[in-house]
Amino acid sequence: MVPGTILGMSELEAIHQSPDFAAALRLLDSADLPTSDLTEAHLRHFFYLGLSTAPAGLVGVEFHGPDALLRSLVVAPEYRSRGTGARLVARAEAYARDHGAVAVYILTTTAERFFRARGYITASREQAPVAIRETPEFSSLCPASSAFLLKRL
Repeated sequence: MVPGTILGMSELEAIHQSPDFAAALRLLDSADLPTSDLTEAHLRHFFYLGLSTAPAGLVGVEFHGPDALLRSLVVAPEYRSRGTGARLVARAEAYARDHGAVAVYILTTTAERFFRARGYITASREQAPVAIRETPEFSSLCPASSAFLLKRL
C-alpha cells in the first residue's frame, strides 16, 4: 500500500486473522494502546481489516478459561465511522464464543460508549475472574480509572 492511499470498500470487506506483528504494533502504538506484553503468538487471535502489513483496524482476543479479554481495538482515523470497529468486535466475539468463552471483558479509557452500544455492561473490578485480574493489561498496563466492562456471550 502506498502511504496516504485509502483502501476501497472491497479491500475492507474481508476480516482476516493474524496480522503482521510489526504492522499491528505500529497501529496500536499510534493509538497509545499497550503493546509491551504482546507477542507474535498473541496475534494468532487478532483480527484485522485491510492489508496485513498496513491494517485499517484490528482487535484481539485473549483466552482465560471460559472468559476472554478483548484486546486492543483500534481503527485508523481515516477508516472510522464506517462500521469498521463494530465489525471487528462482532468477529472477535463470535470467535471467542466458538472457542468456548461465555463472557468477554474489556478495559477501556476512551471507548466505553462504543462498547455499551454493543451490549457491554459495567463489571466490578473486584469481582473480575482471577485469570482476568492476573493479566498484565488488567493488573498494570491499563490505568485503574479504565472502565471495566463485560458482555455475556
